[in-house]
Amino acid sequence: MCGRYTLRTHLNQLLQLYAAQSQVEWEPRYNIAPTQQVAAVRSIPDSTSRELVLLRWGLVPAWADDLKIGNHMINARAETLAEKPSFKTALRRRRCLVLADGFYEWRQEGKIKQPLFTRMKDAKPFAFAGLWERWTKSGTPIETCTIITTSANTLMSELHDRMPAILSQAAADVWLDQDIEQPEPLLSLLGPYPDDEMEAYPVSTLVNSPKNESSECIVPIASK
Repeated sequence: MCGRYTLRTHLNQLLQLYAAQSQVEWEPRYNIAPTQQVAAVRSIPDSTSRELVLLRWGLVPAWADDLKIGNHMINARAETLAEKPSFKTALRRRRCLVLADGFYEWRQEGKIKQPLFTRMKDAKPFAFAGLWERWTKSGTPIETCTIITTSANTLMSELHDRMPAILSQAAADVWLDQDIEQPEPLLSLLGPYPDDEMEAYPVSTLVNSPKNESSECIVPIASK
């Protein structure tokens, strides 16, 4: 699964990397948590352009009566996207890239849950496959998103049986292609990311609380 991650990369670099335009501001984040604003790239309808926007993490379907449903929909399983009422329409029409440059997972060590920080070996930013929705029942439209998960690769399987679905640059272009609505070519993009391009290391338990938001969250600590 994916329940906490980072995005420290400068906004201009992200816009260039994903060929997007934006009016938002973004400060480096070291401990992004559910219900918070996240940076996402999506296609602009009836256009070949893309925009980087801020979305609330935790997808709220348009038909939902309560915003709180999003608290339970921070992740969506790749295997059931095309079947679940909460996700199947968004899979066809409202796909996005949730931008990141690392994420956290926890390993049980005795009575302690030890956090580990996972990133690309080259430390470059990357994109989680995501879906977004617009919820209007509160009067003011609220745009929300979910991060898709898939089965874990060898590296991540030591920590969890799931991992976020990470898209290569080429896969990200396909994911955002508005001409594609059939699920098959989209679902084929959502396999485990190659583990030889990734690394994970232990970090401080500071990250256990979303109140802690500093560069200390990703500083390596000695393994026990």
